[in-house]
Amino acid sequence: MSQAPGALLFIATGCQHCPSVLQSLGELIKAGTLGQLEVVNIQQNPERAQEYGVRSVPWVKIGPFELVGMRSQGELKQWIERINDPSVMGEYFGELMTTGEMDKVRQLVEKTPELFSVLLELMADEKTSLSVRIGVGAIMEDFAGTKLLIKNIDALGKYTTHQNPRVRNDACHYLGLSKNSKAEKYIRPLLQDENAETREVAEEALEELE
Repeated sequence: MSQAPGALLFIATGCQHCPSVLQSLGELIKAGTLGQLEVVNIQQNPERAQEYGVRSVPWVKIGPFELVGMRSQGELKQWIERINDPSVMGEYFGELMTTGEMDKVRQLVEKTPELFSVLLELMADEKTSLSVRIGVGAIMEDFAGTKLLIKNIDALGKYTTHQNPRVRNDACHYLGLSKNSKAEKYIRPLLQDENAETREVAEEALEELE
């Protein structure tokens, strides 16, 4: 029998939704869905809140997920059950970007470089919302010229042959942000792409490399 994960909850005196989230987590403890729960009052432990970058409460950390605001017991249980499901990270990243927490996504990817692939999956998924695609673009801009982006040139390059021109455009633009000559072999063929916008993006990407 695998050990149930633990949770960390930050609350504040007078917080409207904190008691409800605390009660839900307590019920999950009783049910064995959670193995342990640590509760921290940010007014009594401001340095602890600062350590985790907590800006509003209730704030819950379950596995890799940091959940802010009111969450039902059902929602919390779903996140707990999906801790070890790598496909859920795309949904989690999407939620963070939609709520404007791009910095949190960037920090997670910097800490665990393997999560860079989640950004590429979001980029290529036709179901990805416009707000999330904008978020992916903003994070890629932050990674411009970094070792992380350069390391993923080949992974990005695979998307330059994608059937969707939007995906080709995004991949090409991000390759340009690498500012590395290794990206040229993926960008240059797009100068002959059937899509006029893709050809234009390729020209701009090559200028970035130069």
